[in-house]
Amino acid sequence: MDEAEFLRGRVYGADHDDAGPRPERVYAELVGGPLDGLLLDVTDRSDHALREVALTTEIGRYGPGGRTVYVRRGADGRRFDWRADAPGTP
Repeated sequence: MDEAEFLRGRVYGADHDDAGPRPERVYAELVGGPLDGLLLDVTDRSDHALREVALTTEIGRYGPGGRTVYVRRGADGRRFDWRADAPGTP
């Protein structure tokens, strides 16, 4: 199993031992980029807050402390497309 297969269907930011989705939560899929296939918990987030998300990751272009940016695809909010990697803030 490669890294991409391992990450698919897991929740971004969740504990590694229990990274599966929970039935009472709402998720969007991250598409492309270093977090491809991960699920993002969007429960209780406003539409405005979900236009674009910058997520911390160590597997992007900028390594540990770097961020990767995803933009909501269309109005349904079920998928976020990768746009860029960015350095972390000092």
